[in-house]
Amino acid sequence: MGEIELSAGTIEYEDTGGDGPTVVLLHGLMMDASLWDGPIADLSVDHRCVAPTLPLGAHRRAMHADADLSLPGVARLVTEFLDRLDLHDVTLVGNDTGGALVQLLMCDGAARVGRVVLVSCDAFDNFPPGLTGKTLVLAGKLPPRMFGLFMQQMRLRPLRRLPIAFGWLTLRGDAATARWTKPVMKQPGIRHDAVRTLRAAAADADLLLAAAERLPNFTSPALVVWASGDRVMPPEHGRRLAELLPHGRLVEIADSYTLVPLDQPTKLAQLLREFTHASDAT
Repeated sequence: MGEIELSAGTIEYEDTGGDGPTVVLLHGLMMDASLWDGPIADLSVDHRCVAPTLPLGAHRRAMHADADLSLPGVARLVTEFLDRLDLHDVTLVGNDTGGALVQLLMCDGAARVGRVVLVSCDAFDNFPPGLTGKTLVLAGKLPPRMFGLFMQQMRLRPLRRLPIAFGWLTLRGDAATARWTKPVMKQPGIRHDAVRTLRAAAADADLLLAAAERLPNFTSPALVVWASGDRVMPPEHGRRLAELLPHGRLVEIADSYTLVPLDQPTKLAQLLREFTHASDAT
């Protein structure tokens, strides 16, 4: 893992290097870059894969006290990250709330982005998303110390597998979800960051409805990958996103919940590889 000092604080990231097409992979709330370990293991053979751990609740380095940890603020942090690493013509991929960040970047021009992939993500009025997101945002109203006590429940697998936790997000990724909850349990600074992010999300409920109005202006190639059995991100939203994007295409994946990188990493890597190669050929 590398580290880079950005305006909000120190960000950890994975960068496989290489001369292939650059793919930048964004995760969601209460997750880190390890969401993408499976696809990266496959793609890194012929792609440069860059996966930052964003300050969304599972990071390990607390941000500055004055950092803007709203979703628009984190989206600007992604832009800063791309600038600092001097990445060009990237394929920007987002899953879960990472897909919300991608949509915000698409609306703001995203000069360094050549193409995008939205993977079962927050969209339209589904923000915070589903029962899981709404429960998390409700818990974010607690003081940071109490929020940490609330998250202590995630030590127990039966509770992690509940629909209000990670149960409807992944079929096969319980080990990852157990790992993601540790920083917020152990580090007061991470708890403060997580609560700030969740409270900002609660105040921005219409954020993605406004973003959707601007998505037709994004004229670069776009792929929408959706879990056909998703119980948190409505499959209808995947179809709507693909229709809004002038060069959008929808692919649905079976036997997966929202976190497709955990549930179907090989299939997702195959789709990403085909998409980058097809886009480069046009």
